[in-house]
Amino acid sequence: MGIIRTHFEKLWLGEIDPLDVSPFTPLMAWEEVADRVAFVSSFANATAIATDDGLVLIDVGSFLLSAHVHAAVRDFSDSRVSHVVYTHGHVDHVFGVERFEAEAQSRGWRAPHVIAHEAVPARFRRYEISRGYNSCINARQFRTKVEWPAKYRYPDETFADKHTLEVGGLRVELFHARGETDDATWAFVPERRLLCTGDLFIWCSPNAGNPQKVQRFPRDWARALRTMAALRPAVLCPGHGVPIWGEDEVHEALSTTAELLESLHDQTLALMNEGARLVDVIHAVKAPPHLLAKPWLRPVYDQPEFIVRNIWRTYGGWWDGDPSSLEPAPRASVARELAQLSGGPSKLAARATALAESGDLALACHLAELAALAAPNDDGIARSRRAVYAARARAATSLMAKGIYNGEADPV
Repeated sequence: MGIIRTHFEKLWLGEIDPLDVSPFTPLMAWEEVADRVAFVSSFANATAIATDDGLVLIDVGSFLLSAHVHAAVRDFSDSRVSHVVYTHGHVDHVFGVERFEAEAQSRGWRAPHVIAHEAVPARFRRYEISRGYNSCINARQFRTKVEWPAKYRYPDETFADKHTLEVGGLRVELFHARGETDDATWAFVPERRLLCTGDLFIWCSPNAGNPQKVQRFPRDWARALRTMAALRPAVLCPGHGVPIWGEDEVHEALSTTAELLESLHDQTLALMNEGARLVDVIHAVKAPPHLLAKPWLRPVYDQPEFIVRNIWRTYGGWWDGDPSSLEPAPRASVARELAQLSGGPSKLAARATALAESGDLALACHLAELAALAAPNDDGIARSRRAVYAARARAATSLMAKGIYNGEADPV
């Protein structure tokens, strides 16, 4: 048994705590997971499927680690790469084609044919014009100053709903689904009972609520997971994390993830239909504890509260239901007024510190922010604010929340 399967079994059995070791940390290794199928654990993962007429790659690597994916694929097989499938247009999945193209040119092979959903080119164009903003997001989310890519390898062919590849006598079925992205593709290889989900499954609470990214689609996502489960795959290769082996295990992972999304969706929509405000919905909707206890659904990257916000955005507008927020006064003006009423900005800061020490970190952040806005040049208040956000970051479980709070406590 290799390192990847061993890691899977320890995660599945609860011998590894996802809060201690992130389940989608790349193992930087590859392993044969089914007949003539190699899974490359990287950031993000890639899956190489051998056929009698070359390799089909499901994803190809990140802009930082595509060299690792290339080396791993070549360790598995020296065959030419016939096709590359992008599971979606995120930059950790779509880089490295040029490495295989250079090989093809030097060896007299046909270049790899790249296939993706028809919305991927629009994503690439959006990334090209919002490069600065995406660099800022990465700095907060991953605590890095790596620049966002400027150029992309566009697909040679796109499809709308379904597409079937016939390569070397092997059928690879491609399906579109809206989930983490609007351009997602998942793949099923019936002959080998292999499912490649892309980021529709990543070994944690679904990334359906990222506070810094565009719209996600929890209800459509759940439907796609149910469709996958009905195929009864024997091996699941995810976009992040390790594969899942076993028909029953794959079915449970997919079904419970769908159940979590369905629960959050239905609770949120019910409250919206009653006329509830967003802040009340956020605090009323609860993820079923038995689902969050699953090793593959722990909120270590995204978290259910953020998913609720995205569901609100699906059905509602940008207004949160609070009439005072419709045409708000500048935040600094509100902060100065409240500071004056409470005895000065230092009073707000002191109360924020006391609340943080007592464990009421959410309220502490509100007061710390007001104090800093009311006295933007006060170094002592600034230090107090940073300390409150540092405490909030330590208490957070999801990487997204930690990144935003740490970004205020200690900017990159």
